[in-house]
Amino acid sequence: MPTATFLGHACVLIESDNHHLIIDPFLTGNPQAERTADDITADHVLLTHGHADHVGDAFAIAKRCNATVVACFELANLAAREGCTVHPMHQGGAWSFPFGRVKMTIAFHGGGYGPDDVAPIYTGPPSGLLITIGDRTIYHAGDTALFSDMKLIGDDRDIDVAFLPIGDNFTMGIDDAARAVEFLRPKHVVPIHYNTWPYIEVDPHAFAAKVNGAEVHVLGPGQSIEV
Repeated sequence: MPTATFLGHACVLIESDNHHLIIDPFLTGNPQAERTADDITADHVLLTHGHADHVGDAFAIAKRCNATVVACFELANLAAREGCTVHPMHQGGAWSFPFGRVKMTIAFHGGGYGPDDVAPIYTGPPSGLLITIGDRTIYHAGDTALFSDMKLIGDDRDIDVAFLPIGDNFTMGIDDAARAVEFLRPKHVVPIHYNTWPYIEVDPHAFAAKVNGAEVHVLGPGQSIEV
């Protein structure tokens, strides 16, 4: 049974018997993070989009661990130019990896990488990730607004755990994230992308109180859930 560990902001480490996947490994400079990039062992690094608070330490971890970066085509090309092994994908596509299967879903947000926020490098559209390991399915929504096609995602898969942004301002807020749970119908939900900075300060327990039909787990950095 896989274990998913919340590492702060939107970063999630998924560990199964033989594989370690890390999603959006923003650790350096993350005020929530209690682990460093050098602590991480991974064979695959999965990215939802190109913003710095999601790419984070991805390239450094991938090169140190000889891990494969899985990202949309444009962001994967950037990772390849940085010296990483990559597997490019795009929204709607799916691929079977040694650890399981990934389907890349749509998300409604932005994307762009670089130290110069005025003229960032285009990294393609944002994505969500449906990750199936054995008979378990994990949905990481990335940074997104609520969208009605979440109903189709919920119809298509029995989702065991959904990681959903709740911080508002840049993504869904509490009310929209609770509506997303209605659309997706996961068994368990973990809120992410909140309280990292003042712009996204919300009460995750207020989110939990609004959710019907799923068990909400408010995890602190370093805490885990069995999938």
